[in-house]
Amino acid sequence: MVMKRLNRKQNGTEYTEPEQEPQLTERSAVVPELSSTERRDVVKRARPSAIVVHETVREEGERELRRSPFALAMSALAAGLSMGFSLIAQGLLHTYIPIPAWRPLLENLGYSLGFLIVVLGRQQLFTENTITVILPLLAHPDRRTFMRVARLWGIVFVANIVGAFIIAFILAHTTIFPPTIQQAFVAVASHSLRGDFGFTVMRGIFAGWLIALMVWLLPATDGAKMNIIIIITYIVALGGFAHIIAGSVDVLYLVNIGAISWLTYLFGFMLPTLTGNVIGGCSLVAVLNFAQVAGEKLGNEGENGNGKF
Repeated sequence: MVMKRLNRKQNGTEYTEPEQEPQLTERSAVVPELSSTERRDVVKRARPSAIVVHETVREEGERELRRSPFALAMSALAAGLSMGFSLIAQGLLHTYIPIPAWRPLLENLGYSLGFLIVVLGRQQLFTENTITVILPLLAHPDRRTFMRVARLWGIVFVANIVGAFIIAFILAHTTIFPPTIQQAFVAVASHSLRGDFGFTVMRGIFAGWLIALMVWLLPATDGAKMNIIIIITYIVALGGFAHIIAGSVDVLYLVNIGAISWLTYLFGFMLPTLTGNVIGGCSLVAVLNFAQVAGEKLGNEGENGNGKF
């Protein structure tokens, strides 16, 4: 705004009156005025900021931490059972796809089925909790929050494994599926048990990373949640990455048919995979995304004169 100071006299008293020149900036000349309806449409189509996504995930974690142990255990048990459908779907596709060269590209789509049931059904899966409940802990790093996170992790992990064992036991010791499909289960499950301890940890890191990223992406996808779940979990399967619950269904199936021992499951799969999933989910997603949002908040406070630099 350009203002000119003019001296005028009124009733014998001299005063200064600002004179405003017509305003015409480059922005007002180019950007049209929007109606209230158009502005609502702009807000609706805008991507949510990192802070909005962070707060959505963090509040989800807060709700999970407030749930009773029994509710957590039942939800987690259901999730462990549901993850069995990943093995079932993969086994069915492995059996009925005739071309071996294309088989991995198609049968790994079946891996997504268990995750679709768990995520859309709001069941408790351990690797999802590596980010949702870690954000409240990072926001309030006190003993009380830590104990609540440890309680939830323990309940969900144990109940997930119990559910995975039950569905693996049923598949191994019943005749629901004919021998040809059971052989396909063995072929699919064998892929979950490969490599030494360090290699399995790395496979677990990538799986935990991707699953935690899936949780981070879901609040910003609106109607595309199913697509995100399928794409992310498909890549986990196609890349041969190790997921502690989905992989436990596979390996526990091998335990139940006597192909491997419990020690092989515990130290050859469960321990390294669990380690990798926690590292991938916590360090690479929860901590880094929390640091991003914390830095953005600090910058906003600095601009408002409330930050310290």
